[in-house]
Formats: sequence, C-alpha cells, structure tokens
Amino acid sequence: MKPYFSDTGIRLYLGDVIEVLNKLPEESVDLIFADPPYNLSNDGFTCHAGRRVSVNKGEWDRSKGIEEDFQFHYRWIEACKRVLKPNGTLWISGTYHSIYACGFALQKQGWHLINDICWFKPNASPNLSCRMFTASHETLLWAKKNKKAKHTFNYDLMKNGKWDDDFLKKPNKQMRSVWAISTPKNREKRYGKHPTQKPEALLKRVILASSNEGDIVLDPFCGSGTTGVVAIRYKRKFIGIDSEKKYLDELAIPRLKDEINQKVLFNVSSI
Repeated sequence: MKPYFSDTGIRLYLGDVIEVLNKLPEESVDLIFADPPYNLSNDGFTCHAGRRVSVNKGEWDRSKGIEEDFQFHYRWIEACKRVLKPNGTLWISGTYHSIYACGFALQKQGWHLINDICWFKPNASPNLSCRMFTASHETLLWAKKNKKAKHTFNYDLMKNGKWDDDFLKKPNKQMRSVWAISTPKNREKRYGKHPTQKPEALLKRVILASSNEGDIVLDPFCGSGTTGVVAIRYKRKFIGIDSEKKYLDELAIPRLKDEINQKVLFNVSSI
C-alpha cells in the first residue's frame, strides 16, 4: 500500500480509515491516538473567538443515526485492535456526543480500560444559548487489548517531569486524571486550523506517558497532523490516516515538514 506522503519515520495515508487499517500489518503499532468524528454537524451554532458560528464541519462529521454511528466506531476500533501490538495501548478523545459509543465498543470487544481522563479547557468558548452549563472539557479513554497486557506507563516522567502548562499538576506529585490544558496556540495554527484540532501539549502528555523512543504511533484520524508533529519531536515514528485530502495537503504535511526541518537544524547546530 503506497503512502500519500512519506519521509523519514513518517507515513501518511489518504483514504477510508477502516480500509487503510485493514491493509496495515497485524500487531505492528505501539500506540494509537484517535480523535474520531463527534458527529456534531447538525446545522446548529456555537461560539468561536467571541462570534456565533455554525457547528457544521463537513460531511465527515454528520451523524447517520445512533445505530450507524455506533457501527462505525465499533469497526474502526476493531481494526485498531488488529494492528496494535499485544502490549500497545489506544487513546480515544471525544465529547458526550461520541465517547460513550466508543466506550461501549471497547467493552463489547473485550478491551481493558486503564483510565478515563478529563481534559479541562481553561479557555473554552462560552455557551451562547444560556440554557446549559458551558462545555469546557473532553474525555479521553485509555485502553489496552486485555487486562493482562503489560502496557507502557512512564510513571516517573508523569510525576516528576515539568508540566508548567497545567496549573492542576503539582510538582513531584502523582499526575491525576484531570488535566488542565488550553486549546491550540496560535503558532500551531499557522497554516490554518482544523475544526477539531488538538493542542500539542495534550499529545505531548499522551505520547510521553504511554510510549518510548523509537515506538510507532498511529493516528487514524490525523487531521492537522498534531499527533505526528509531537511524535517526531520526541523521537517516535508516525503513521497517519485521513479521508480529507485538504487537511493533509494544507495542514498536516506542511506542519510535519516544519518539524522535520527543525530537527535537521537542531542536529546541524549541535555538531
């Protein structure tokens, strides 16, 4: 299977996520971070940068109904289980619109849930309807293929590392399951912004917590390429999949090229 884009330690694939996953080698990936569609594009509205804007992100984010949405989540999670190494782990990010379907699929397939993480967004947008609490968090599920799997968890780094971007993390104390991490910084959006883009700080924590240098990290919905940027930055290899050519061409590939160039410049300047 030919990648849409490749470079040292990087392969990007353009196409249907399940079809691509089914063509990857079995038990070949150490870590998967997945940010699947939340199915929120329902012609409603939300707030962005103080303005009322449409929630519609594209046809890829439209709900096809409860049953079909669940079957989609079930199938891509099942495909991830095949490519994940016996001791590898899967992270899934979502809101209440999608995360419970993903959690139910994990249970039905026999995964073992390690943690659920509350990602608190201190700078979340306000709620314009004033008819509900302001949504200011997402949930991350962290799971392994079965209870006996010996998953990677870099405990000392999570406890004693420098996590200055999170005011909830106390120095030299165990990292808890509520993370305060702001939405993407302006420099992360220099080529434009994906509608569900995740901050590099979030992926830094996920990748450093649950993988080691040289590991292969897979993102089946790679969008703007944040997972790949952070994986390369911390000496991991990366496989990304996305069904939208525009996001790969305009966001993911330029960002990955920038990260590669930064590493080359650093290596040359350190000689």
